Amino acid sequence: MLLKINESQENYLERILLIQREKGVVRSVDIAEALGVTKPSVSHAMKLLRENGYILMDDENLITLTPAGEEIARRMAERHHGLARILMRMGVPEETAYEDACKIEHDISQESFEALRRFACQHLDVECQT
Repeated sequence: MLLKINESQENYLERILLIQREKGVVRSVDIAEALGVTKPSVSHAMKLLRENGYILMDDENLITLTPAGEEIARRMAERHHGLARILMRMGVPEETAYEDACKIEHDISQESFEALRRFACQHLDVECQT
């Protein structure tokens, strides 16, 4: 049973996806290092994500996303990167743009995100995929 997911869980799922793309496998220690959190924090988060059907852990404690977890992770990564590109095109320094995009990505509706992306594609010369 999939439950409502909170911002912290979205961040964990997004980070799992990014680590998986970079390294091919995901371990709790990689997540802790990437997010700057403790291993016990990661363990607790992984327990919740596993119980809620967003990740699987094998016998070697390697973490993989379920289809539901991957869908959320991809959506968060797309929003994060897309919002950061828009902010940078508007003159915001890259580091600030990515930090702010991380905050915005969790609260903005899909409808508003799509509208911002369309606007940026048409008026800010942001590269857009169709």
